[in-house]
Amino acid sequence: AQRWFATRYMAIYEFVTVPRDVASLRQRNAELENELSRLQLEVIQLQEQLQEARILYALLDFARESPENQYMAAAVIGRDPSPFLQYIIIDHGSDSGIRHGMPVVTQQGLVGRVDAVTANAARVQLISDAASVVNVHIQNANADALLFGSLTGDTTVEMVPQSVVLQVGDLLLTSGLGGNFPSDIVVGQIVNIRKQETDLFQSASVQTTVDFSNLSAVLVITNFKSVDISPLEPTPVQ
Repeated sequence: AQRWFATRYMAIYEFVTVPRDVASLRQRNAELENELSRLQLEVIQLQEQLQEARILYALLDFARESPENQYMAAAVIGRDPSPFLQYIIIDHGSDSGIRHGMPVVTQQGLVGRVDAVTANAARVQLISDAASVVNVHIQNANADALLFGSLTGDTTVEMVPQSVVLQVGDLLLTSGLGGNFPSDIVVGQIVNIRKQETDLFQSASVQTTVDFSNLSAVLVITNFKSVDISPLEPTPVQ
């Protein structure tokens, strides 16, 4: 009889208490899920901060390697929405000493030059823009040429004499000619050569060393003053 009553008592006790335990477990499970979501968000934020710190350290190391230049770090806060214009917007402007024509670089190489300035921001024309022209020096071939952007964002080196021997992988640096950029800034590498014996010059496709789609921070060279030499260039004969 005692066994029978004990069995019935435990059955009734479990029937009454189990729903409470389920509700408590569900509440605890919801609390744990919220805590997990919070921790995952913190991990993502810490990863982003770590990536930003790595970029800033790389920019700092680059600046230390070129002490002849004065740099100002700036964050990329915008991009031109047009697929045919290659521009970025940075978070420093004339109030910080940024001026039109100042070169912009990263630890990877040449980015472009300041094209327009407001008090607190500036627009940077990338070297991949269709209106961009950069005087470059082909290091291995020991020859000067011009780097052009395009509507698609591709870059090509042109005006290379036929006598110059180009090779895939040749490194391009700024030459300093034209007065728009300092010399010896890495620009890119030759990836495809186009040479026709009937042409006066040869050309080549260039892979820039800077990944423009992932730019988050840049350095502006503030002590460089561009020189406008266009009035000194000879006028073509009509």
